[in-house]
Amino acid sequence: MLSVADIQDALHAWGLDGWLFIDFRGSDPLAYSILGLPADVFLSRRWAYYVPADGLPTRLVHAIESWALDPLPGKKEIYLPWKEWHERLEAMLHGSKRIAMQFSPMNAIPYVSRVDAGTIDLVRSFGVDVASSADLVQQFEAVLSDVQFSSHIYSANVIAQICQEAFDEIGRRLRSEETVTEFAIQQFIIEKFHEAGLVTDHPPIVAVDAHSADPHFSPTASASSPIGRGQSVLIDLWAKRREPGSIYADITRVGFTAPEIPSEYQKVFDIVQQARDAAIDFVAGEWKSNRPVTGAEVDDACRAVIQKAGFGKYFIHRTGHSIHQSTHGNGANIDNLETKDERRLIANTLFSIEPGIYLPGQFGIRSEINVFLSVKEPMVTGPARQSAVTRIIG
Repeated sequence: MLSVADIQDALHAWGLDGWLFIDFRGSDPLAYSILGLPADVFLSRRWAYYVPADGLPTRLVHAIESWALDPLPGKKEIYLPWKEWHERLEAMLHGSKRIAMQFSPMNAIPYVSRVDAGTIDLVRSFGVDVASSADLVQQFEAVLSDVQFSSHIYSANVIAQICQEAFDEIGRRLRSEETVTEFAIQQFIIEKFHEAGLVTDHPPIVAVDAHSADPHFSPTASASSPIGRGQSVLIDLWAKRREPGSIYADITRVGFTAPEIPSEYQKVFDIVQQARDAAIDFVAGEWKSNRPVTGAEVDDACRAVIQKAGFGKYFIHRTGHSIHQSTHGNGANIDNLETKDERRLIANTLFSIEPGIYLPGQFGIRSEINVFLSVKEPMVTGPARQSAVTRIIG
């Protein structure tokens, strides 16, 4: 539920005069989420909602859809011709010098860049300076309540157990000489999700050998390889409880269908593990010293380990992502590769750490854990992080 007081407290903390939300036909899903508006209602005309640092908010809606923002607090203004849209928008912002909007300078953080450049031009033409709302968005879209944290812990423990059961099932089928495929194990995991009261937004990844060198490979009924002895297996699975407001857990673990692990595979696993732990240690050290730390800095700390080992060009994605009610949340990402995420990590948020090395045509190894940044310290949630390749005895 929208709390104007909470938004205004945040505006004062960041030294901003207000927060302007503008949407056209669902162009800004962040606005709907933060303001608590139903995302499935189609609005065909532009609307604006302005929360000043002090005083009442203002709703600006088109005459055809004058009811559009009625659930929100504040006074209502109605426009009809486009000139009136400009006039009333300028009047809303009168006296404001610096406001937040959903944009990111140089499109550095595209997840926040929801307002088009022309609208930014219009607002600036009123003599108003526009700042990115990236940190505000994180505060209202990424912070977990105690209940949400508990839901994450449940999911983290359950999916770790299901991952192990999936490795065990591969071994069982191999020992009994049953056919086993990537797709079959994927479906096994999905069934386990249902039994545990979990849901997911996309089927899990089960990838063998060269398929695991593609970070986003996902088997289907028509595109799935058999799993045999002497092969590497990567399982990436994410899920949350069915109840509204629940928070995802997202992990990746690797195994090998042989009693002994090949030396090259073990070497790469060790490097990935060291990079993962370096990222965790870096966050812990900065947090303990009360130094602000950004997602980009954590990515650098992790990536440096893999680069030093000579595998830098095979680490082809960011180190991690925000986790919330969506698998990829709206908080700071652990990223200085795909984007330069200079948002500070803030307390009571959750993110993944998942370095990987992907050798085309051979195999890929990713080790993914979830980190909750409590007020006191960062904590890896769920069971212990993977410290050894899972031996799948067939």
